[in-house]
Amino acid sequence: MATKSILQDLAADFERQTGIAVRVESVGGVTAAQRVEAGESFDVVVLAADAIDKLIGKQHIVAGTRTDLVRSSTAVAVRAGANHPDISSEAAVRAAVLAAGSLSYSTGPSGVQLAKRFEQWGIADVIKDRIVQAPPGVPVGSLVAKGEVELGFQQLSELLPLEGIDILGALPDDIAIVTTFSGGIAASSRQAEACRQLLDYLASDATRATKQRHGMDAA
Repeated sequence: MATKSILQDLAADFERQTGIAVRVESVGGVTAAQRVEAGESFDVVVLAADAIDKLIGKQHIVAGTRTDLVRSSTAVAVRAGANHPDISSEAAVRAAVLAAGSLSYSTGPSGVQLAKRFEQWGIADVIKDRIVQAPPGVPVGSLVAKGEVELGFQQLSELLPLEGIDILGALPDDIAIVTTFSGGIAASSRQAEACRQLLDYLASDATRATKQRHGMDAA
């Protein structure tokens, strides 16, 4: 879901420039990978780089077609108007997590890395009953906006479009969680040339400004 908005914008730009129609369907990363593995037919698949590699290994994506597209940072949010905890350092983030009555993170790659960080900090057992797991495809920020969660962690690109939240910023450099999202041509595709054109465009310098507007960096 982190790439939903940016792919819609870039696909529309690509279609205007080439006349090649692109239909983007966005679902949670776990669900997307499951659908590809189940044999559902797609032309291009965009997921976290490690998920693309796994699908290549299982021959669901054509080897040699992985194309890195964007680098996406994980950010922190609270409900609009709520107290803004300090997140300027690793120690500050750890303290904010411990102080929060509830927190949430996604089922995607950023959530996996965050859970590992809690383990490293030795607080996983302390906070486990406070964690509200957002279902696949449901933005963490929407739970924050409703007041169901005090502290939310998710890709900045997913937080930016939401109302009712205050974005505190990306995690500090010493504990930054940055996910590379990549595309690949599905083994089921019969439009390899058009797929290659699309991936080349998505990775081109011409898309850099759009990526930055969506809170991402070019890969």
